[in-house]
Amino acid sequence: MSTLKTRYTLTQSQKMMIFVLSMSLYGLSNMFTELVPSIQLGPVELSIEYFAFIPLTLCMLFHPLYAAVGAAVGEVIFGELMLGQFGGLGELEKFITFSLAMYTAGLMVSDPKNRRQVGAAAITGVAIHQFFSSAVDILKVWVGVEELEAVKGLAESIVIIEGVGFLNDVLFSGILFALLPTMYLVPRLYGKIEPLLGMKPRERNMKYASGVWLSPKLVISGTILIMIALGSELLSESGWNIGDFEFAWAESGEEKLIWLSMLVAVIIAVVTILSLIRRAARRRQEGGQADA
Repeated sequence: MSTLKTRYTLTQSQKMMIFVLSMSLYGLSNMFTELVPSIQLGPVELSIEYFAFIPLTLCMLFHPLYAAVGAAVGEVIFGELMLGQFGGLGELEKFITFSLAMYTAGLMVSDPKNRRQVGAAAITGVAIHQFFSSAVDILKVWVGVEELEAVKGLAESIVIIEGVGFLNDVLFSGILFALLPTMYLVPRLYGKIEPLLGMKPRERNMKYASGVWLSPKLVISGTILIMIALGSELLSESGWNIGDFEFAWAESGEEKLIWLSMLVAVIIAVVTILSLIRRAARRRQEGGQADA
């Protein structure tokens, strides 16, 4: 059987470990971005949208589904719930678009040593996420569930505003905090970090799923998910937001909560990494005793 037709598989415990690791590391990075101030250059605001290289690297080296969903869950837990707030139904849109974008980027990489392939997948993942986020914001104004304060009564101007924001996020955060770090980390970590964590590195050109990455299944399921994301966001903005809350002390103690959330994320990440390393060492020891 050719390598191209061989699927990369992990055990359930390994998948769970990847999920938890992605959740804690990306949750930690989200808290760090909350502490970094934005820079205003005229009408353009330069800010760190997210450290997308963390989920992108994990999606490309391990398994894209569990790394992508884990990162999205980490944003909800550490960036929302632990800060004493939750956006309710409206959070579903961010969860779906981010997970789908990171998952797609991970599927695009069949050779982690190929920097061009890694770079193209990284910037594509960011572009997919920002495009759908901007499209949802535009549709909210056109449908009428959200007002546009910039040019009142001129809904078409939202396209320009969101277009500028899209380019800013892709060209600034996308290049500095997704493309460049991912292109550096993935080829260097490939084949080195997996054995350390007790996992076999997938062979180069080995697929996560059979066939090409842009499959009809991905297109159909992605379209359905985007429609769900759009519907949930429109419902939340039209007054049907379910499950949203914010504690009274959340705003006044925001900085302390951010540091607490970072501490919890660090502890979870360290415990997960140590567990993987200990498990890998145990397997190597058992393998050595079996050989003897």
